[in-house]
Amino acid sequence: MKKAVEQDTLAALIESGAAREFRATRGPGGEGWSLSTRLGCFWLPVRSRRELIRTWASLTALGRFCEGIGIRSLTVEM
Repeated sequence: MKKAVEQDTLAALIESGAAREFRATRGPGGEGWSLSTRLGCFWLPVRSRRELIRTWASLTALGRFCEGIGIRSLTVEM
């Protein structure tokens, strides 16, 4: 099974309704924020083409990304 979801794939999953649950957690090493989506019973982080786990510098930046891609609800874990 895949260990991460690419951003392009995430957009398609959101559009089709397959991805409905999302959570923001602290990034690797406590730096920035990462986004995960629940597929089945697994939480998979979002990755970019260059990074294994995509991180955002702030929750504001992550929120803008979520709005742009079509995510309406997001759980934040501190």
